Amino acid sequence: MEAFAEYLAGIKDPLHRARTEEVLSWIIERFPSLVPIIAWKQPMFTDHDTYIIGFSVSKQHMAVAPERAGMARFAEEIAQSGYDRTDLLFRIKWGSPVDYELLKRIIEFNMLDKADCSTFWRK
Repeated sequence: MEAFAEYLAGIKDPLHRARTEEVLSWIIERFPSLVPIIAWKQPMFTDHDTYIIGFSVSKQHMAVAPERAGMARFAEEIAQSGYDRTDLLFRIKWGSPVDYELLKRIIEFNMLDKADCSTFWRK
């Protein structure tokens, strides 16, 4: 969590900070091969220098950004989980539960789909 310490310290609401830390810690524990980084002032995870998933926080929610391909692949499941979405991210309201099984499948999909990717973003 060292990579995210400064980011987490900057989240003023203690409940939002705790929830964000919980999600980031969950990923670190379950996907130890992923590299936690801060880029564009946001926490994200990479695999062989390619983007896997990123997060941001706002007053109302935590945004999860798995790239357009991840959003397209899991659009129905994201909607079933009750999350608001755009083409590039979905939003987990602070009072809503985190669907960790969905998050796990999204991360696994991106890792497999980008296994041979040599760029940060998909082309």
